[in-house]
Amino acid sequence: MSLTILAVDDSRTIRDMLKLALTEAGFTLHLAEDGVQGLEVLQGISPDAIISDINMPRLDGFGFIEAVRGQDRHRAIPILVLTTENAPELKARARAAGATGWIVKPFDPPKLIKALQMVAG
Repeated sequence: MSLTILAVDDSRTIRDMLKLALTEAGFTLHLAEDGVQGLEVLQGISPDAIISDINMPRLDGFGFIEAVRGQDRHRAIPILVLTTENAPELKARARAAGATGWIVKPFDPPKLIKALQMVAG
């Protein structure tokens, strides 16, 4: 199953890890460094799912998720939050913004791939 994924994370290491794991799984991956760039990249693609960090410069994950959910054409795209944060109130805030799921870093590549296939498949 080939999925198109947009991953938004300000950590080059995490972007590199995502690229390695997801391209090996046959996914098409688009990368962005923060929410502002994520929204720019999103204008040119129609991803099957989005992965977003929470703590990023310029536009954080909450703002990014809200902005994506505010666009009719992207309203239904599953969004997985990938973050080091694990506080219940942050998870609740992400859900309220429109996040589909929550994965804590460091991530397990097979579990992430399975989660993406479940939400986007």
